[in-house]
Amino acid sequence: MTEWLKAAQSQEKDYLNDLISLMKIPSVRDDDAATDEYPLGPRPAQALKAFLEMADQDGFKTKNIDNLVGYAECGEGDETLAILAHLDVMPAGKGWDTDPFDPVIKDGNLYGRGASDDKGPGMAAYYALKYLKDQGIKFNKRVRFIVGTDEESNWTGMHRYFEVEPAPTLGFSPDAEFPVINGEKGQVSLLLSVLGTNEGDYQLKSFAAGLRFNMVPREAVAEVIVKDRQQVQSDFARFLDNNPVSGTAEETAEGLKLTVIGKAAHGMEPEKGINAGTYLANFLDQYEFKAGAQSFIHFLGKYLHLNTRMDSFDGAFTDPVMGELTMNAGILNFTTAKGGDINMNFRFPKGLTPDDLEAVVKRVADPLGIAVKQGPAQAPHYVDPDDPIVKTLMAAYVHQTGDQNAQPEVVGGGTYGRLMKRGVAFGALMPNTPNTMHQANEFQPVADLIKSMAIYMEAINNLVTD
Repeated sequence: MTEWLKAAQSQEKDYLNDLISLMKIPSVRDDDAATDEYPLGPRPAQALKAFLEMADQDGFKTKNIDNLVGYAECGEGDETLAILAHLDVMPAGKGWDTDPFDPVIKDGNLYGRGASDDKGPGMAAYYALKYLKDQGIKFNKRVRFIVGTDEESNWTGMHRYFEVEPAPTLGFSPDAEFPVINGEKGQVSLLLSVLGTNEGDYQLKSFAAGLRFNMVPREAVAEVIVKDRQQVQSDFARFLDNNPVSGTAEETAEGLKLTVIGKAAHGMEPEKGINAGTYLANFLDQYEFKAGAQSFIHFLGKYLHLNTRMDSFDGAFTDPVMGELTMNAGILNFTTAKGGDINMNFRFPKGLTPDDLEAVVKRVADPLGIAVKQGPAQAPHYVDPDDPIVKTLMAAYVHQTGDQNAQPEVVGGGTYGRLMKRGVAFGALMPNTPNTMHQANEFQPVADLIKSMAIYMEAINNLVTD
């Protein structure tokens, strides 16, 4: 244990320098800036190029595939061990105490977008591999450290990799938590739409909440025409006093602009956030909106508010191995011109299918005139706990932490590990460290990152040596 930890500690200065340089690149997918050269926008490609230049200087064989995905390779053998990380990050959003793209270390914690998801953990695994290579370890497998640039959206880069490169034999993704994630729930978004029609004394001119489907909306803003501005403002003040949100009410030329501030969280654990969008809809649902506006508000305010387990749809489901069905209402938009759009993102265990979920939602949506269709789906993924990769990774974690009670876990998050039959997620969030992925003030303790590097060193060494 001490040997690997000392080795990791010896890399801390260089590791942090390289990590911070990558974190300063705001590598958020930007479709508005996409070109043929940069299909996801220039920033994800900039991060990819920066990483590959670093790996090239470190003596790895590197390859950039279409500015979407790349890899650093070392070792040789008939089998390939893949370590799959990602360089893209979620939009920063609001509510930060520091600049999300100017990382700082305070009280031993590294703050900035990507500190926890996934630049910090990814670079810890990369530095572990680099250390082993530099020590002259004789690898019995080819090892590819593969980095995608679209994990937070559609996995465009990693899907491209698996189209043009041989599939790895086994591997892990340092993009979750310790000890080992050997099961990941299935994922699907149901995309709901409704007409932007209004009539009467109460009209919804616009509603906007959410940045990504896999992120609990922190902020929601609605512009409304109302019968009595003063009464609605008074009602809104009482609503804010009685609920765990803040907000403002501003008068506009036509009516009111209402803003609610909640708390962002990762979409795989929506109960840990405070969904500003459903709170705002829940407030508006007391008034006599009509037509499409009423359907949009009522669906959000009654059926999606405080409902991450689908209880209000009579759709709750739990599998004894993979756990509960969860739902995040991640993107909620309405305009009179374009109508209303709702993205319900599900993390579902085995025993359910996307068709099952669509049928449950349609029972409520159809009578309200809300159309429902499925987005792309991923099936549940599970690797037997007795598979050698799970056992080897678990042994390294237990040896480095002393946590004798640790057991493999199933989560609602989706990682690149599921792209391989023998693929799992492995770290780097420690069990007692708060999960700030997809939130403002994202951080990771530096000591945890260095400890994770030691775990990765031992794990990779044991996977690639006789």
